[in-house]
Amino acid sequence: MKHWNIRVTGKVQGVFFRASTKAVADQLGVKGYVMNMADESVFIEAEGDKFGLESLLEFCQEGPEGAEVSEVHYEESDDLKGFRNFEVIKKIK
Repeated sequence: MKHWNIRVTGKVQGVFFRASTKAVADQLGVKGYVMNMADESVFIEAEGDKFGLESLLEFCQEGPEGAEVSEVHYEESDDLKGFRNFEVIKKIK
């Protein structure tokens, strides 16, 4: 089990990026959350196996139809949080 923090920049808000990310994460068995940030990026905190996280990262590089991803940054963390599911957080931080 690994923990990744992912930030996606570009035209990623208002294009169903969060909902699409949840659908992909659920299919991959990845747990965590996705939320919009005030700087118009999307932040994802995700936990899963290497295949699941790499597949989620691959999705983030394209995003859903209508998204224009300019950059994807991720970092691994040893800070496992034991998420029980994958959630879309509605508020913006």
